[in-house]
Amino acid sequence: MCYYHNKIFFFENAAVDLIKNVEVQAIIGPSTSLQTKFILDLGDKANVPIISFSATSSSISTIRNPYFIRATQNDSSQVKAISAIIKAFGWRTVVPIYAGDDFGHGIMPFLIGAFQDIDVRVNYQSIISPLATDYQILGELHKLMKMETRVFVVHMGLNLGSRFFTKVKDAGMMEEGYVWIITDGLANILSSMDPLVIDYMQGVLGVKPYIPGSKQRTDFTIRWKRKFQHENPNVADVEINVFGLWAYDTVAALAMAAEKVKATKFGFKKEKASRKTDLESFGVSTSGPELLQALNSTTFRGLSGYFHIVDGQLNPSAYQIVNVINKGGRRIGFWTGRYGISKILNFSDKSAYSTSKDQLGAIVWPGDTTLPPSGWVTMKIGVPAKTGFSEFIKVTRNPDGNTSKVSGYSIAVFDAVIAALPYHVYYNYSPFQNNTDGTPRGTYNDLVHQVYAGEYDAVVGDITIIADRSNIVDFTLPYTESGVSLVVPTKDNRRKNALVFLKPFTWGLWVTSLCSFVFIGFVIWILEHRINEDFRGPPSHQIGMIFHFSFTHEEKVLSNLGRFILIIWVFVVLILTQSYTASLASILTVQKLQPTVTDIKELLKTGKNVGYLRDSFTLAILNVTEGEEMMKIEKFWLGQNTICPDSSFSSNNLSLESFWGLFLMAFVASISTLVIYMAKFLHEHWHVLRRLEPQTSLWEKIVVLATHLDKKDLNSHTFKRTEVHAGNETTGADREGAVEPSPDGTVSTNNGGPPSPSSNNTDNFAYNMENFSFHGEQDIQAQKVER
Repeated sequence: MCYYHNKIFFFENAAVDLIKNVEVQAIIGPSTSLQTKFILDLGDKANVPIISFSATSSSISTIRNPYFIRATQNDSSQVKAISAIIKAFGWRTVVPIYAGDDFGHGIMPFLIGAFQDIDVRVNYQSIISPLATDYQILGELHKLMKMETRVFVVHMGLNLGSRFFTKVKDAGMMEEGYVWIITDGLANILSSMDPLVIDYMQGVLGVKPYIPGSKQRTDFTIRWKRKFQHENPNVADVEINVFGLWAYDTVAALAMAAEKVKATKFGFKKEKASRKTDLESFGVSTSGPELLQALNSTTFRGLSGYFHIVDGQLNPSAYQIVNVINKGGRRIGFWTGRYGISKILNFSDKSAYSTSKDQLGAIVWPGDTTLPPSGWVTMKIGVPAKTGFSEFIKVTRNPDGNTSKVSGYSIAVFDAVIAALPYHVYYNYSPFQNNTDGTPRGTYNDLVHQVYAGEYDAVVGDITIIADRSNIVDFTLPYTESGVSLVVPTKDNRRKNALVFLKPFTWGLWVTSLCSFVFIGFVIWILEHRINEDFRGPPSHQIGMIFHFSFTHEEKVLSNLGRFILIIWVFVVLILTQSYTASLASILTVQKLQPTVTDIKELLKTGKNVGYLRDSFTLAILNVTEGEEMMKIEKFWLGQNTICPDSSFSSNNLSLESFWGLFLMAFVASISTLVIYMAKFLHEHWHVLRRLEPQTSLWEKIVVLATHLDKKDLNSHTFKRTEVHAGNETTGADREGAVEPSPDGTVSTNNGGPPSPSSNNTDNFAYNMENFSFHGEQDIQAQKVER
C-alpha cells in the first residue's frame, strides 16, 4: 500500500517540476486515471492542458477540470454496448466485478443505469482490490459460485485482470454455463496479455472501440514493429494496441495546435515565491487558454480514426464485439449508438436499432460450446412420485436403484416450453421419493412446500392450484383443466324402434316438406296444363300426376317458368335429402352413451360409495365445492339456475328452423311465377271478358276464364311443332280441348277422349259466336283446321 501511494506522489512531484522548472506548455499523460486525477488541479492553476490518451475513468470530469483533455474513449460510452449484448441473449440477472479503485468505481453508476434501462437486475456487486491476494480473489469467486446467476461483467486493468482470470480458471468457473463479458479495459489490451492467461479466457466476450483500417495505419504498424523487434529481439508476435494509436494521434493533435499559437506567446507569468510552497509559487502559462482552444478545434484523420475533441474528450466511435478464441479476440459484430448490434458496419443503413443475437457471428462460449448459456444455475425440478395417473407423471427407477427416469404428459409440456425459450436453461428432474424403496416422501402439499423451503427450484406435475399453495409459491397458467370429475357407468341411448327412420326430422319439418311437395306439384300443373300433354287428362289422372310429379319429376316440363321452379325445388330436395341421410346415419351408427349419474347430489341422496385417488385433491376442497356451503353461495350470488344445459346430450333431430330459408325461397319463387303466369293469361284473354254481357256476374266471369285456362293453348310452340310433324293427318277437331264453331253459330269443345270437366254440359256454356270470336293468329289457325 505504501508503494502504491509513493508512486502517486512521484507523478505529482514530476508534474510540479515540469510546470515550475521546465515551464512546459502542455503535459501528455500520465497513463492511469488515478495518476491523472492527482495532477488535474496543477493544470487548472497553471493554465497548462493535461492531455491523457489512457485515463478512461468516468470519475474524471472534463467539465469540472477545463484544462483536462481526454484523448481517448470515456468508459461510460461502452455501457450501452454491454447492455445490448445482455438483452440480445435475454439474461435477466448480472453481477458486475470491478477493480476497487477510481478506474473501477467510475463506470459503475453508468453500467447499473444501463442495466436498469433494460430491466436487468444487479443483486450483487463484486469489488476486487488491486492489492488483493490470490486467496482473497478465490474467496470472492467461491461466494459468486453459490449464487444463481452465471453472467458476470468484468471491468479491470491488465495486472489485476490477468490475476483474476487465472483464479477463475482455478475455481472451475470457465466451464459450460458461465458467461464472462469484459469491458475495453481488458479487451483493448488482449494482445499485450500473457498467452497463458488468454488460454484461460477462452469463450469470454468483450467490447472495444472500433479502429478502422487505413494505409497510413498499416505503414505505421510496419515501421513500429520493425523498430520494436530491433529494440526487443527476444519478443515475438507483438501488436500495437489502441492506446499506442491514441498516443500517436495525441502528439499529432498537440503539434497541430501548437502551430496555430504563435511562438512569441509561449511563456509563464511568475509570482513572488516568498513564504509559498512549491504548489503555490509556480507561474501561470500565458499561452494556455489559446493552446487549449486550439486543441479543442483540431480535427483530422489519424491512425485511430477521426480525431475530434467534443466537450473535452474524444468523440465516441463504434464498438466492436469480440470473442476470445485461440490467441486473441475474434470480432463477431459491431455496436453503434444509432443502429445497435449489427454484423457489418454500414453507416448508410436505414434499419432500426437492433438488439438481436442473430446479428452476431458464431460464438464459442466457456466450456467450448456453441450453445448460448441460460445465465442461470442448473435448476433442480421436483416431480411427484406416485402410482396413479401415470399418463401425467411416471417415475421409473433405473436398475442401479440410485437414479430414476421421469416421463409423462406434464414432463413433455415442460420440456417443450423450455425448448421454446430464446436461451438455454439447464435443469434436472428430481423425484420426490425415498431413495431406498422409491415410495413418495410425502403429499402434494409437502412437495410444493419444498419449493418454498429451497430444496427445489420448481415443481412439475399434475398439481392443482389452490389458495394455500398459492400463498407460498407461484403457479404458471394452467396447461390442462382439472377439478372434480365423476367416472360412472354409461348406458346406450340409441333409438331402437320400427319408426327410427322418422327421427331425423321433427314433425313440423315432415309436415312442411309434404305440403311443399304438393304445392310445388300444383304450381307446375298450372304452368304446364295448357301446353303439355303430360299434364292433361281426366281429373283423377291430373290429381295423381300432381302427387307423382312432386316426388319423381318424371314428366317433361316445357314452360320456362316451370323449369325455373323445378330448378329451385330440385335444389331444396337435394339439401333435404343429404341432411336426412346424414342425420339418419348418425342415429343408427354413432353410439349414444349417457352417464348413469349426472349429479353428485344424486350420489348423496342414494348414499353410494365414491372412490378417489389419494393426494389428488384435498377433502376440504371437495367439502366446499360440492357441499351445501357452495350451493348456498351460488344461490345467494348467482341465483337458482347456475348450471347451463349440457350440449353433449342434445338431440340430432333436424327442425324447420334449420331449413325455413329454403322453403321460403321455394314459396316466394312459386308465388312469383304464378303471378307472372296469371298476369300474362289475363292479358291474352282480356278480350273474352270485354265481350261478355254487362250483366254477367263475377262468378260467371271466373268460370269463363277457368274454362279457357283448362283448354290447350294452340299458340304454344309445343302444339306448333306437333302440327308441322303430323302434317295434314290430324284435324283441329281431333285435338283435345280445341275450340271449334258449331253449325248453329255456337262453340263446342271436343276432347277426343273421356269428357273433361270443361266439356260436360256444353249447352250450359253455349253463347253467341260473336262473343267467342278470336282474332289474329288464333282465327287463322282455326280456319286452317276446318279446311
